[in-house]
Amino acid sequence: MRLCRFEDNRLGVVRGTSEAPVVHDVTRILEALPSFRYPLPDHDPLIAALPVLRPRIEALADAAPAIPLKDLRLLPPVASPRKIVAAPVNYRLHHEEALADETLHHGTNILPIDKAGLFLKATSSLIGPSDPVVIRFPEARNDHEIELVAVIGTRADRVSQDQALSHVAGYAIGLDMTVRGTQERSMRKSCDSYTVLGPWLVTADEIPDPSALEMQLMVNGETRQRTSTANLLRQVAALIEKASAFYTLVPGDLLFTGTPEGVAPVVAGDVMTARIAGIGEMKVAVR
Repeated sequence: MRLCRFEDNRLGVVRGTSEAPVVHDVTRILEALPSFRYPLPDHDPLIAALPVLRPRIEALADAAPAIPLKDLRLLPPVASPRKIVAAPVNYRLHHEEALADETLHHGTNILPIDKAGLFLKATSSLIGPSDPVVIRFPEARNDHEIELVAVIGTRADRVSQDQALSHVAGYAIGLDMTVRGTQERSMRKSCDSYTVLGPWLVTADEIPDPSALEMQLMVNGETRQRTSTANLLRQVAALIEKASAFYTLVPGDLLFTGTPEGVAPVVAGDVMTARIAGIGEMKVAVR
């Protein structure tokens, strides 16, 4: 199943062909979610309830008319992640290019992922694919970074690799936009609009093996990044094990798994096209 959020926080099931996808509005299912009073929950309520609600969502989709997806404004498919966890330099060739290019490392120590660990991005940086990335510091270098994103579906605290994927609700495409400089990663990558998630969430049953997905990022039609998740230094399960060793992951948390080589600047007016096999494609403008 492919779930999207669109327009004024509506929920849809995406069906149809990749050339002409359509959306079936299932927003009514949100009435089944519990009502919360302060303090709000520490997780995304829809992602937590997805296993129980899925049969009813499918039934609603079957009965709902098809809306052409091209006519809709897509929001991030996860409304309320409590954490955005990200993996730095998780492809060998990207690690090598970062070490070799001073405009990437700015004299900072680029450690391999096994030594650097993971980092966090501000949830306020999250947007959907229909909104533009707005360059915050045009005088600096601002780079694109395509990544596979795992969406956590159930609470995960100190889980092992062999159990890790059972905690995944689904997958999406991510763009981890980055201001180059000497500041900490979490600061340079947390500008408003610098975390793009979309175009929808593909449930984990449709991607039983996330370790062999082809991905590609183009800017204005020119390929900049292209690889397979087979080349990840730490696969999704290993990243979940590592992250959950430090903090409990909850439903709706996002895990950005790292970007391959080919990172490069974007400027206002550019259009980024990101594709990952088994998930889809999204076009994101730069302003």
